[in-house]
Amino acid sequence: MRSPDYLLTSSDAFGSLPERFTCAQRITAHLPADMKKLLLTLTAVALATGITLAAEKADPATADVKVTISGNDLMKYDKTEITAKAGQTIAITLKNIGALPKEAMGHNLVVLKPGTDITKFAIGGIANKAGGFLPTDAALVAQIVANTKILGPKEEETIAFKVGSAGDYPYVCTFPGHFGVMKGVIKVK
Repeated sequence: MRSPDYLLTSSDAFGSLPERFTCAQRITAHLPADMKKLLLTLTAVALATGITLAAEKADPATADVKVTISGNDLMKYDKTEITAKAGQTIAITLKNIGALPKEAMGHNLVVLKPGTDITKFAIGGIANKAGGFLPTDAALVAQIVANTKILGPKEEETIAFKVGSAGDYPYVCTFPGHFGVMKGVIKVK
């Protein structure tokens, strides 16, 4: 039996960027023009973002700057400022040291690009529980440098990434209502 043309094969999923874009065009062939344009645009943004993030991932063990940050039931990070130099690799371990359940007081750490509108970013993800309360709007997603998942009590996660040019890279917790007080900044010189 022949597979439908709209299903991805492994070569479509792992092929080169032009091949993946062609596959997206085949998948959207039956859609109205405005929906097709939207899906193709989102596909292009997703592919471009994935390539950029993959290039910036780093090994936490060899990071130039290693920091452990604790989040608690009072919606506070214990460290609100990190310093680094442009081009350095940073590893941040987030530990949720609280006792309240994840559904009531989960924490994450999302590092954003300098100049990001934090309020707009956090509000953009408030309804996205399944996605870790991260925004779904492509322009806002493009502001993410690195992020942990939402952590419950006694959980921890390490993220590692390379910072680009000098600037202030804010970090926040996107669990609903936390971003106003649970925040910090990475000062890159």
